[in-house]
Amino acid sequence: MCELLGMSANVPTDICFSFSGLVKRGGETGDHKDGWGVAFYEGKGYRSFHDPIASVNSEIAKFIQQYSIKSTTVICHIRKANRGRVCLENTHPFSRELWGKTWSFAHNGQLKGIKKKTLKHFMPVGTTDSEYAFCWLLDQLKQQFPIKPSRKKVLWLAIETLCDEIAKLGVFNILLSDAENLYVYCATKLAWLTRQSPFSEAQLIDADVRVDFKQETSKHDVVTVVATEPLTSNEQWTTMAKGQFTVFSAGKKRYTNLS
Repeated sequence: MCELLGMSANVPTDICFSFSGLVKRGGETGDHKDGWGVAFYEGKGYRSFHDPIASVNSEIAKFIQQYSIKSTTVICHIRKANRGRVCLENTHPFSRELWGKTWSFAHNGQLKGIKKKTLKHFMPVGTTDSEYAFCWLLDQLKQQFPIKPSRKKVLWLAIETLCDEIAKLGVFNILLSDAENLYVYCATKLAWLTRQSPFSEAQLIDADVRVDFKQETSKHDVVTVVATEPLTSNEQWTTMAKGQFTVFSAGKKRYTNLS
């Protein structure tokens, strides 16, 4: 299985601390050696970095740990390949344009039979079931809504319904974003936490790194981090339930289908 890391914040924030813990799981504290990627949103702008080698051996990953890219939404993925060969085009996160926005997607799990579903508007570049599922999900959204829905809740419920349908085919833990929102669907394993005032220290599980967020933030900052497994040892993470769909925006939980 792969590992996921996402962030939603109300102010541009770097993910260097959490990313440093995730990188260790890509070949050192974990066996996810088959590539990694990260996507950053800055307003309407989008940039991503990918490498098909283990993150602990990646010079690009070292660069990301040291270069403070400020972003309001981030999606990271480290891969343990089960379907699709190890190569750049099969490295998450994947991205596509819909309604004038860049959507990005990362998946942990396997989906049996996803490629039997018909695609019309979006086609995969690689061979993973993950990218195919992403294309199908966007395909369905575009068919249902030729123009983006004006009501956010309508879109959120449509995405939730599509995630439920895909999850019937196997394990579907995902992070999805349209720049404004971070959509999270849990099939088996995901956890999240929100950091806000009063801030405290945090200690990574996978690396001997500690940060005092009181020194790094203002009292108005709100940052939510989502991960396959908790990344810190001294913070209270919330474990998501099977089938739970949650939307985060500007660091806050905006919607969830389960309490």
